[in-house]
Amino acid sequence: QVRLVESGGGLVQAGGSLRLSCAASGRTFDTYAVAWFRQAPEKERDFVTAISWSGSSTHSADSVKGRFTISRDNAKNTVYLQMNSLKPEDTAVYYCAAAPREHWSPDEYDYWGQGTQVTVSS
Repeated sequence: QVRLVESGGGLVQAGGSLRLSCAASGRTFDTYAVAWFRQAPEKERDFVTAISWSGSSTHSADSVKGRFTISRDNAKNTVYLQMNSLKPEDTAVYYCAAAPREHWSPDEYDYWGQGTQVTVSS
């Protein structure tokens, strides 16, 4: 069992930065890949980026490449999402999720956090 709690969301102006954290509980967290998804109002939950259990491999959606960076510290049971050069279209609820391996589909993830709101003003 893995429990995930996101934090770090908020309101930021376009061009600004935020760092989200995903804190996990559970002895086996360091065996799971972790991803960030986001969901805007009345839209589907979209893949943002994912990191392997070791941190050696990452994958990102084209829309965030070069702006968002995912990282993890298994000693702290935490995954981070550094978001730079934020745009109004990045506004969404951001969720972290854990799965045995990285995947772009939310259906492949077993555990989810409650989400944190990110709002980017123009």
